Amino acid sequence: MAEKLRYSDEELQEFKNIINEKLRLARRDFNTMMQQLMNADGNGVEDTSPTYKALEEGSASQSKEEIAQMANRQQKFIQGLEAALVRIENKTYGIDRITGQLIPKERLRIVPHATLSVESKNARKK
Repeated sequence: MAEKLRYSDEELQEFKNIINEKLRLARRDFNTMMQQLMNADGNGVEDTSPTYKALEEGSASQSKEEIAQMANRQQKFIQGLEAALVRIENKTYGIDRITGQLIPKERLRIVPHATLSVESKNARKK
């Protein structure tokens, strides 16, 4: 039996559904982070006593940096998912970009934007 060169349209549809759901959640989380960064919720300490504000300033600055880093990672995740959708449309989704072999379905279900199998990823690290 010949080795499969790509996933079937039915399999690609399954992955597309997984990716669209992850994308919906990722965008929701990203928007939440951006609202926190812009203080859109209005729950800041700007109107409290100066002493309290001075104590909180360092903590708030650190929290904003952490949220900004998380938002940046989330944005990269969203871009990876969007790129995976393009690969589905091109019918190149799930193909290891180093070996040309199919990435196992189990990996794609967990990391749907993967472009490398675990073996290829580990080989690159060495």
